[in-house]
Amino acid sequence: MALTREQMAQRVAQELKDGYYVNLGIGLPTLVANYIPSGIDVLLQSENGLLGIGPFPTEETADPDMINAGKQTVTAGIGASIFSSAESFAMIRGGHIDLTILGAFEVDISGNIASWMVPGKLIKGMGGAMDLVAGAENIIVMMTHTDKQGNAKLLRQCTLPLTGVSCIRHVLTELGWFDIAQGAFVLRERAPGVSVEEILSKTEGEVLVPGIVPEMQFN
Repeated sequence: MALTREQMAQRVAQELKDGYYVNLGIGLPTLVANYIPSGIDVLLQSENGLLGIGPFPTEETADPDMINAGKQTVTAGIGASIFSSAESFAMIRGGHIDLTILGAFEVDISGNIASWMVPGKLIKGMGGAMDLVAGAENIIVMMTHTDKQGNAKLLRQCTLPLTGVSCIRHVLTELGWFDIAQGAFVLRERAPGVSVEEILSKTEGEVLVPGIVPEMQFN
């Protein structure tokens, strides 16, 4: 069975390490804030100038003035800091973000990512994505495996305008966890109940299957 959005967030949260500074992109990645493992201290950063984001607020505790870069209402954790977007991008461009988690329209076997523009559709711009993929030590992409028409989004070569080149090393979809290496998607884990054959049939880019691929584990 394919992973739910919440399970995807749980799986990516397993990659967080104590002391990490982490930027969560718009959409699916924001859910990771709700699944930070107990016993570790992680500081979540938003491009609009917030360091120390907490879990999403309830309807009763939501503050319309406290928003992330995607204009979602968020909370501030103990010790959080609010500052200008110029200072925020200085952190990003200076290489001070340990992990960036982004959504994407397409990712290919060379580690290229297209995440900001679909030709013919109205867009507001790239935002901070180009800076994030250039400045982060590690980048994980969370995305659906196919689009609404069932077309593959893990490709041999991206077809949409690129956000970054050769910068993605890990991809999580609702079907599996992949490393990008050796000019291919290396299948490391699969969603519970999802077969390797299904994953291969829905992936355009080459997939390397190293022996037995375990199912993901959730606490």
